[in-house]
Amino acid sequence: MKLNCNQTYIFRVCPGFHLFLIALIWKIISVILKRKIMDASITIIGAGVVGLAIAENMSENHSNVFLIEKHPSFGQETSSRNSEVIHAGIYYTKDSLKAKLCIEGKRLLYDYCRKYEIPFNNCGKLIVATSVEEIPVIEGIRQTAIRNGVDDLEVFERDQISDMEPNIFALKALFSPSTGIVDSHSLMKRYETNTINNGGQIVYGSEVTSISRINGGYKITILDSDKGIYSFTSETVINSAGLTSDKVSEMVGIFDNNLQILFCKGEYFRINPPKNRLISRLIYPVPHPNMEGIGIHVTIDMGGGVKLGPDVKYLESNVYDYKLTVSKQEAFFRSARKFLPFLEFNDIAPEMAGIRPKIQKPGEPLRDFYINEESERGYPGFINLIGMESPGLTSSISIAKYVQSLISKSSTRACS
Repeated sequence: MKLNCNQTYIFRVCPGFHLFLIALIWKIISVILKRKIMDASITIIGAGVVGLAIAENMSENHSNVFLIEKHPSFGQETSSRNSEVIHAGIYYTKDSLKAKLCIEGKRLLYDYCRKYEIPFNNCGKLIVATSVEEIPVIEGIRQTAIRNGVDDLEVFERDQISDMEPNIFALKALFSPSTGIVDSHSLMKRYETNTINNGGQIVYGSEVTSISRINGGYKITILDSDKGIYSFTSETVINSAGLTSDKVSEMVGIFDNNLQILFCKGEYFRINPPKNRLISRLIYPVPHPNMEGIGIHVTIDMGGGVKLGPDVKYLESNVYDYKLTVSKQEAFFRSARKFLPFLEFNDIAPEMAGIRPKIQKPGEPLRDFYINEESERGYPGFINLIGMESPGLTSSISIAKYVQSLISKSSTRACS
C-alpha cells in the first residue's frame, strides 16, 4: 500500500502516530473479541416486576439478553403480594431516586397501560387526618410532594371529603388525583411477552448459585429445576433479585452491611361484601414516622375487592413467612375504623401477606433505592438493584431506563 503525501507527512511529523493507531485498532479488536466469547450480552437475575421491565428494555436495545428466575414463573414474591398501587411520588425525599423514578414512572406506566390495554384504574387517593394532631401532618406531606414536583394535590375540608367519599370520616384530607391501581399480573405478563418478542431469553426454574469475575465479564453458575448444574458467561449482569439481591451481590464479592436486606412482613385483611362497595378509591392514614410504613390503608382492586393493610413487622430472620395472623383482626379493625366508621368487627377477614425487601433498619430514616453500576468496587458491568420496595411497581419502566443509562455510561468508560 502506497502512502500519499498527507499520510507520509503525518508519520514524519508524528513518528508515534502509527503506534497509537495500531494500539487503538488492537483495543477495538479486543473489545469485539471479548464480546464474542461471552454466551450472553446482558443477564438479568430476578423476574419480578422490576426485572421484567429491565428485560423488556434491554431486549429492545441489545441482542443476546437473558433473564434468569428461580421460580417456575414471574413475580412469585414481592411483585405478586402487594397493594398494586400506582403511586404519585408524594412521600419520598427530595431528589432521591424513589422520588424521581416514581414521578417519571407514574406517567410512563399510565401511558404503557393505555398502549397495551392493561387494566388500571386512575381512581385517586385521599390521605386523611382523623384527629386534630394529624392535621398539620397533612400540610407537611403536601410540602414534601411539592418539593418532589407533584403539583396536583388538593387539600379537602370535611364537606368536600363527604361529597367524594360519603362513608368515611376525616377532619381534613389531601387528595391525589394521579394515584391509581394496576393489574400487576397483566403488567408483568406484557413485560414478559415483549421481552420474548424482542428476542430475549427467559429461563425459569433456575437459581443462580455463584457469580465470578472473568476477563470481559462474569461466569454465572445455575442450579436448574432438574438439579443440574451448568455455567455460562455474560458481559453484563444486572442483579434484580429482590428479597435475595444482597446475597446475589455477595456472590460476586460485594459485602456491605448497608446493603443487607431485612425481610419486612405486611399482612392484609379484606373487607367483606357488601361493605366493600362503600369505598370507591384509596384511603390512607397519615404515614408512620420515617416512612417504615404508610399505615393500615384501604386499597381497591380491579375486581371490586377492598383490602386493609399492610401492617409492618420486621422478621427476626429472612424466612419466607406468609402465614396470616388471625389474632391481628382486632388491631386492623380498630385502626381502620378511625376513618371507616361503618365497619363492624366481622366485616373483615384475613386476606394475604407479603414481604418487603428493606435495607432501612427499624427506626432509621427513609432509605433510597440502591441502583448502582459497581465499577468503583472493582466489578465493571455488574449492576446492583437492592432495596427495591415501594414504589418499585410504579417506577418499573423508569427504573429500566435508568439501568439502561448506567450501561451506556459503563460502555463509554470501557471504550475510553
